[in-house]
Amino acid sequence: MNFFRGCTALITGASAGIGQEIAWQLAPYAHALILVARRLERLETLKAQLEGSYPSLNVFIYGLDLRDDEATDEFLAWLGENNLRVNFLINNAGHGDYGDFASGDWTRIESMIDLNIKALTRITHRLLPTLKSFETSSILNVSSIAGFMPIPQIAVYAATKAYVTSFSEALRVELSNTGVSVTTLCPGPVSTEFGEVAKRGPSDERVSPPAWFRVPVEQVAREALDAVRRDHARVIPGWKVALGVALLGLLPMALLRFGLTRWNQSQEEK
Repeated sequence: MNFFRGCTALITGASAGIGQEIAWQLAPYAHALILVARRLERLETLKAQLEGSYPSLNVFIYGLDLRDDEATDEFLAWLGENNLRVNFLINNAGHGDYGDFASGDWTRIESMIDLNIKALTRITHRLLPTLKSFETSSILNVSSIAGFMPIPQIAVYAATKAYVTSFSEALRVELSNTGVSVTTLCPGPVSTEFGEVAKRGPSDERVSPPAWFRVPVEQVAREALDAVRRDHARVIPGWKVALGVALLGLLPMALLRFGLTRWNQSQEEK
């Protein structure tokens, strides 16, 4: 973790889940953390807790809806005005939507695309000149194992994460001759509030993955930061999840499509 000593890290979606846990794990080493999320009151609580535990840490918070282009431009200008030069960018903000595509609310679907794809790409594009000005700097893009295959009932979410993974891999190659490393975090099921937010209502009951397949958020953050330190292109936290993804990757698309079709039919019958 000494790799991160003195860094200035920007974490989007820092008010909960993986983003919040990464903030805690970076806190003993970072010079400054810039925490961004829509829920400013949560950021204020997190800032107080972090500064109470690590008095030498500089914590900056900014309430921002990353789907708002004008507000995002104002935030990026604020970074410059406060001479906050980011050398570790963690694109963590995102949300999901459970249910079949046809019955989905378009506003919610568009919001997911704007946040998971557009906002991540925009922030990365705007901060790359700063990141490239350092001898070494890092980008951690949070994707998902859902991005490795087309998944019914979360069709758009899986597609947005496929974009994140593909974009990150290509960007890593483009930046290979610079000091900027790019790592893609592809977690499986994690015990955060993500699943509850992705539901379409309180009556929406989904079959949760078994407990043995879930990975604690602390482990996800730890393995993600270790992958950045080692300059790994991709990390799938938890050996069981990684093995499952590897085995699924061996299946022919026709067989995978057949299995997904049968699974989707079983969901519709419930």
